[in-house]
Amino acid sequence: MKNYEKIFDGFFSNMNKVIIGQNEMIEEILIAMLCNANGLVEGYPGLAKTLTVKTIAELMDMSFSRIQNTPDLMPSDITGTYIIDEIDGRRQFKFQKGPIFANILLADEINRATPKTQSALLEAMQEKQVTVGNTTFKLDEPFFVLATQNPIEQEGTFPLPEAQADRFLLKIKVGYPAVEDEIKIVERFTGEESIPKLSPIIDKKVFIALQNLSRRVPIANELKQKIVKLIDTTRHNKKLIEYGASPRASIGLILASKARAFIKGRTHVSSEDIVKMAFPILRHRIILNFEAEKEGLSTDDVITELLTK
Repeated sequence: MKNYEKIFDGFFSNMNKVIIGQNEMIEEILIAMLCNANGLVEGYPGLAKTLTVKTIAELMDMSFSRIQNTPDLMPSDITGTYIIDEIDGRRQFKFQKGPIFANILLADEINRATPKTQSALLEAMQEKQVTVGNTTFKLDEPFFVLATQNPIEQEGTFPLPEAQADRFLLKIKVGYPAVEDEIKIVERFTGEESIPKLSPIIDKKVFIALQNLSRRVPIANELKQKIVKLIDTTRHNKKLIEYGASPRASIGLILASKARAFIKGRTHVSSEDIVKMAFPILRHRIILNFEAEKEGLSTDDVITELLTK
């Protein structure tokens, strides 16, 4: 067994000590991180989204911070601001860093923040830096924004602008656990046993090396062409789709498929990787037209139809 396979086995077995079920969510968050990208996690309250992200940070020995988004949250509450500091009797401006200065930033209920505050994350998500006033601050590597949103509670929310939604590599949907898993969850959180304290199994340097290795996973030209044709179809299928995906989706689907093959211990990308990753890559990048919505189709239904063709 290769060293990196041992690392992934150790990672998933340790995650399962804290999180019961939700393996798909954990896997897709890890895929986004291996692609050096951001993830948007959508699910109902109480499905261990925050606990999952916190546990991942713990296992990877990465600094973690959490922002609870609210309508009155200001951009400076995220990025930081200049304060007046007195040193040796002299007053001077000093930059006080905000919670964005961490390796993993969890933006809880991102759609509760105003568009102005949401846009404060854009530069960090794309350029891995923050500009306050005339000064630009580089963020520590690796850096990820993992945001959550609630699919049902829409009062007092501000839908993510397309430009920002596109900055998230994956939109990860989290469902309710299976009955057997929920019985285990109830036993764990109502019994005498507490959540185990985990020790880091990967450090930042090792994780950056894993990111580089995942990009090297080969993909056949035939599969690359299939991906580009799939994304191109989203732009021309006017029967169901109003607006299709940009070339960023083609790049993202190739990278995510490589990362999935890498996690699974395979030496090349397969069609299965592409089919699996097409859903989280496309579900926030295509906008359905009136006809599709009238028929009660979801974005996942439309993606399934595109894949079957």
